[in-house]
Amino acid sequence: MLKRWAVISVIAVAVLMGYLIASNQPSVQGQGAPASAAAVPSDIGNMDLTGPYEPVADWPKDLRTLPGNEKWTWGSGEGIFAESPNRVYILQRGSLPVMPTGGGRGQPGPFAAINEQIGRIFPGGTYPVGGLSRNATGASPPGTLDTNAPCGGANQPKCIAANYDNDGSGKNGVDFMWQDCLVVADANGNIIERWKQWDETFRRPHSVFISPYDATKAVWVVDDYRHAIFKFTNDGKTLLQTIGTPNEHASDDKHFYRPTFMAWQPDGSFYVADGYANTRVVKFDKDGKYLKTWGEPSGPQPQGQLDKRPNYFNNVHGISIDPQTRDVYVNDRGNQRVQVFDENGTFKKQWSFVPPVNIHFVHIGTDRGIVAFNNSTQHLAKFDLDGHLIYQWGGLLAYPNGLWGAHGISVDQEGNLYLASVSMATPQKFRPRPGANPAFLVGKPVKAAW
Repeated sequence: MLKRWAVISVIAVAVLMGYLIASNQPSVQGQGAPASAAAVPSDIGNMDLTGPYEPVADWPKDLRTLPGNEKWTWGSGEGIFAESPNRVYILQRGSLPVMPTGGGRGQPGPFAAINEQIGRIFPGGTYPVGGLSRNATGASPPGTLDTNAPCGGANQPKCIAANYDNDGSGKNGVDFMWQDCLVVADANGNIIERWKQWDETFRRPHSVFISPYDATKAVWVVDDYRHAIFKFTNDGKTLLQTIGTPNEHASDDKHFYRPTFMAWQPDGSFYVADGYANTRVVKFDKDGKYLKTWGEPSGPQPQGQLDKRPNYFNNVHGISIDPQTRDVYVNDRGNQRVQVFDENGTFKKQWSFVPPVNIHFVHIGTDRGIVAFNNSTQHLAKFDLDGHLIYQWGGLLAYPNGLWGAHGISVDQEGNLYLASVSMATPQKFRPRPGANPAFLVGKPVKAAW
């Protein structure tokens, strides 16, 4: 396994160097903003590394602190949802081995041999870079779609039983542990529930939600490799509903093709961003009955150009709703833009992000600001609904709660911010800094039925 990690480490150094260059950008309010436009105006000398927030230390507790789990820690973090400050759902793609520490260039330790190899390829190079030792999204299973037998589809139970995942992630129990895909943490970071009974239901769990308009607080999990959405009771004891046909993909009223995110209207109807492979938004009524769909595939574009045609998509990877107008905001990730539709799918407007950009999600709170994470620069940015930048913060490096691959976002009733990160792996919690400009904070959630 050490040899395997050596190869991954060499690749990681090159990738991280690119990230470091791209993320070396200041956090500013926007072009022409005064130099004193800090998240906390009274602060002096604060560079706003975590913007209007301060990180909450030791939240959540490391998975290795659980009894009998000493060798395993957080895997690639896909989603997170705060039902309340004391009940936060964390979704991940299994667990990863605890990484060794120490052994930089010229120092004894577990990375000494790796650094010797790196030095031959990149003179003067060292590992880890900036304290970042492993990109969890590449280390966590799965890496390929379910068409690769023997894993996936109807063969997946056999695959799990054999302790192998043939997509390059290695051997279950050695290179990863397919467990604790969904856990629940309290306000102090204690893991209070482990939904291990559903681990084998998931293949690539992608996002987790509770509808703010559902008094029963049912928990929804989108799995993009199962091409399905699973609805559970709030305590995780019962699977209530499955939408889509698991392990089958298509583009009709009974199938998805790698769905990604969900969003709800006040009447309980909801939308599914579908998705990585399909290029559409699907609407269902409050009971999960198919209502309609819209969206067309962008298809190949001329070199260096993006599709600007309304209603054409390339990777539908995020969806959120303006609580006032009920308009639907869709992250057209591959075309680097946000498209806006009314609640019935009629196109209203669009605006584009300025590259370099790779948007992981869009999120709208009660303040009607739209928050997006740019994975190209590792910045969390807040815009108004017409795309004007209000504020951004973040950047790569392993300072306390730096950002790396944020993929899921949630805010609780107290204004605490939660992020799930596919690359950093460890979930993050931030509390608003005293005196922070409220316009820079991520908006609180819609007042819920519960």
